[in-house]
Amino acid sequence: MSTQTNGTTMTNGPQHANGSDKERVVIIGSGNWQVLSTLGSAIASVAAKNVLLHHELFHPEVKMWVFEEDYEGKPLTRVINETHMNPRYLPDIPLGDNVTAEPDLGKALQGATALVFVMPHQFFRKALDGIKGKVSQNARAVSLIKGVDVHGTKIQAYATIVNEELGISCSSLSGANIATEVAEGKFSESTLGVPSPDGFEGDPDTLPDARLWKPLFDTKTFSISVVADVEGVGLCGALKNIVAVAAGFIDGLGWGSNSKAAIMRIGMNEIKDFSLEYFPTTRAETFLEQSCGIADIITSCLGGRNRKVAEAMVKEGKPFQELEESMLKGQKLQGPETALHVHEFLAARGTKRPGGYPLFDAVWRICYEGAKPESIIDKL
Repeated sequence: MSTQTNGTTMTNGPQHANGSDKERVVIIGSGNWQVLSTLGSAIASVAAKNVLLHHELFHPEVKMWVFEEDYEGKPLTRVINETHMNPRYLPDIPLGDNVTAEPDLGKALQGATALVFVMPHQFFRKALDGIKGKVSQNARAVSLIKGVDVHGTKIQAYATIVNEELGISCSSLSGANIATEVAEGKFSESTLGVPSPDGFEGDPDTLPDARLWKPLFDTKTFSISVVADVEGVGLCGALKNIVAVAAGFIDGLGWGSNSKAAIMRIGMNEIKDFSLEYFPTTRAETFLEQSCGIADIITSCLGGRNRKVAEAMVKEGKPFQELEESMLKGQKLQGPETALHVHEFLAARGTKRPGGYPLFDAVWRICYEGAKPESIIDKL
């Protein structure tokens, strides 16, 4: 049974169409998407251990939808299922004998009640078309997708789209999480945003979706904090990539730690203000107190591909599209496209924020309008 609150479906209990009272987990997205492929495999490895630990709640098998590709003359899914590793994207890390790679999305979804979305936002809509009509209305989802969806004056986080398009409850998971370190068991934190009733001020760990997702992800070395703020968590994961691009420009210019710290602070404020202005259910403390907020800003601005490619843009004088091809084998960055979407939205909608969002705008101008990287501070 489910109810609708704050625009998000909340599920009250596991009354499953698969005839079982145990949740069946599927990871949607572990194919040739580089960083997010690694994250999908890392999350699968965490989930594989926890479904066995919490056997009273979960079915022991974790399915992982993998976009099929060749690996040393064999289908990647066969290699994963034979070796219980993903040698292309997460080498030498055991996924667990109970993880099953499946190239057919429909088969991967059979009986699934706990859907974990891990994919670049550019591919989400196509995947969603293949999911519609194949998911039980008693299923629940969690989004690890980094991005925002913009159509004119309308902007949405991806958890909201899952909720609206599939009619199921969707949470968000984001934090300062380098995927390989998560899989290797190095200590890190992440934030889980779950649906809540209007005006909820209680313990978010008691909410229905927290009781599903926290046992699936929380470990001694992957610590999960729960907040009643689905959109805030998702927006942090999306917008921080714009700030990471800005930090990469600073590195490329050689401006040093003072400049980079200033960019990080300004970027954090723009993320917070933007989210609070256009997503009224978000909470300021999510950005300032949680791993998905300030901690992820720090991690993304110190490392990661958005920062790395932006630095190369300055030093090599090449556009990010060309560097994607050479540095990332044609895969897409999240930061520049998110900056473009935010620019298009602000141009259509406008803002009440004095001075607008100058850092977001500067990243868009440098990436798409040919502005000089030095101009990043002109309107700050």
